[in-house]
Amino acid sequence: MFLRFKTLAAGCLLSFAVPSLAQQTVWSTDIAPILYNNCASCHRPSGIAPFSLLTYQDASIYGSAIAGAVSARRMPPWPPDPEYNRLAHERILSENDIQKIVSWVNNGKPEGDPTLAPPTPVFSNDGQLPGTPDLVLQIPEYTSTASMGDVYQCFVIPSNLANDRFFTAFEAVPGNKSIVHHVLVYADTSGVCAQLDAATPEPGYTSFGGVGSNDAMLIGGWVPGTQPQVYPPGFGVRIPAGADIVIQIHYPAGSAGLVDSTKINFYFSPGFVRPVFIDPAINHFFGLTNGPLIIPANETKTFHAEFPVPAGYNFSVLGVAPHMHLIGRNIHSYVVSPAGDTTRFIRINNWDFHWQGFYMLPKIVKVEEGSTLHAFAHFDNTTNNPLNPNNPPQTVYAGESTTDEMMLIYFLYTVYLPGDENIVIDTIYPLNVTHREPYYKGQQLLQVYPNPAKEEILVKLYSDKKDNFSAFLVNMNGQIVHVYKEESLSEPGYHVFRYRLPALAPGMYQLQLRGSSQTFTEKILIQ
Repeated sequence: MFLRFKTLAAGCLLSFAVPSLAQQTVWSTDIAPILYNNCASCHRPSGIAPFSLLTYQDASIYGSAIAGAVSARRMPPWPPDPEYNRLAHERILSENDIQKIVSWVNNGKPEGDPTLAPPTPVFSNDGQLPGTPDLVLQIPEYTSTASMGDVYQCFVIPSNLANDRFFTAFEAVPGNKSIVHHVLVYADTSGVCAQLDAATPEPGYTSFGGVGSNDAMLIGGWVPGTQPQVYPPGFGVRIPAGADIVIQIHYPAGSAGLVDSTKINFYFSPGFVRPVFIDPAINHFFGLTNGPLIIPANETKTFHAEFPVPAGYNFSVLGVAPHMHLIGRNIHSYVVSPAGDTTRFIRINNWDFHWQGFYMLPKIVKVEEGSTLHAFAHFDNTTNNPLNPNNPPQTVYAGESTTDEMMLIYFLYTVYLPGDENIVIDTIYPLNVTHREPYYKGQQLLQVYPNPAKEEILVKLYSDKKDNFSAFLVNMNGQIVHVYKEESLSEPGYHVFRYRLPALAPGMYQLQLRGSSQTFTEKILIQ
């Protein structure tokens, strides 16, 4: 329900109730906020999705497909199973949101009053994170050579850092979203990668799997649909002084002739932070208990890998990143303490090679000495697997090519300090906010329309929390000229109010909504 304001002076504020499912569900106040919050970061012009969902016309055309995708929970893409373990910054629609979309489609996809819709999101092609990056590295313009097979091209760019630096946020900005399958970023101080690059005529050099240097350190990754890596305050990933940054980009078969110019944005900490490491502690090279990783043709097989934590080592795990290829079907990981207690990390029931990611935990998890990390991965090398690259199936071995297989769990971790297990990650930074206007989840919106105004305005409010607040009209001298009764915002979400202006002299004013824990302000020109 929407807040109802009662005036204490001239004028009144009339509320618009959010339609219940028993009432008519419309695009402007019901569907647009859902799509803008959960879909628009990909479904927009120049986005990675095949069509945009920024307008009523867009949503109406694809309404049935949207309803089917959200009902099946294929969209928004969120592979981890929330019933196994909750993760930070989940992209999961509520059952109520799903039912709103279905109801809207079943009832003819009505638009409603378009003036009541939230403002259209504004995106930047220069990255999703706010502020100016401290270091931007861009690959040379590169034309893909991936015709019949995949190409993993490595580009070496000197960081030119005079001192070690720690980045607290990182994002990859694909130059051509249609061909950049994924990006891995390494820091190399050995000079080996630079030598490999210099030995080839084209921009970069081809290297499957790793980047050709055992000393290269993985510091970040990106795949379509993932959000920027942002670490909690006081944590960051080190880039050594003078390191070369190696950007490995996977270009899929069929992308030959298309041009890319991907760049990487780093945001540095002004001082020292605790170093975060990214390592595949669970892997098919050393950890398999029933290896080697070979999946015969026309068979399914489940592998188990483990990693015993050595004595004297205690770690704080911030996140995980599973990795398999095309015939992987599901994977899960957990840790068992010396006392026998089990802590779950992640489970992906329907593995999709095209939707991988780095997943942060809601809270830091302590992994103490004597614990054992576990993972189980199931592979289907039969014709029942629609993603099997071979028909008829062929025996698949461990390897770096997409048609080979892998079983890895990368862990984002640091050395444990007392109290780490109390650090909450998912409220530090709203990773699902990928916009340049403040109205998505994790942030708030107050917009006045029309502006300038004469007799009445629409007050569009998006709040991610319940709150009690009062509304004020304030002149430019800071004097309150109109007061409204304190009311309760009963539910978080999108709200619209119609405000009939009191008799005031023309000029600039400010509308203020003062809550118990938040304040919204917006200037109004009254004519």
